Amino acid sequence: MSPLSSISATLPGVSLTPPVASPLPVVTDLAKPQDISGSPAAGGDSFASMLGRMVSDINAQQVTASQTVSAVQSGQPVPLHQAVISMEEANVSFQLMVEVRNRLLEGFQEIMRMQI
Repeated sequence: MSPLSSISATLPGVSLTPPVASPLPVVTDLAKPQDISGSPAAGGDSFASMLGRMVSDINAQQVTASQTVSAVQSGQPVPLHQAVISMEEANVSFQLMVEVRNRLLEGFQEIMRMQI
């Protein structure tokens, strides 16, 4: 008995044989490309609305963090760790938004540098 078969025999449900690859499905109907007018694809949001929603969510996190810190400063019964966590969540979200903006600007600048 080989060492591999002994492992398979001691662990029920473990198979050491590689799975058989199934053939890839054939795609017969290609999706229609989105028209250039800027209308969103069926069932999807536009890129601008997605960015707007992201900015409003980050703004809501900033407002919540500010309110939590104000509550701690005014002596309301808000745990200090909750205020710190709220501030850090808002900070990380803002840093993510800035990084997304930077990447978008880099991509736009790269497109503008392309030769036609």
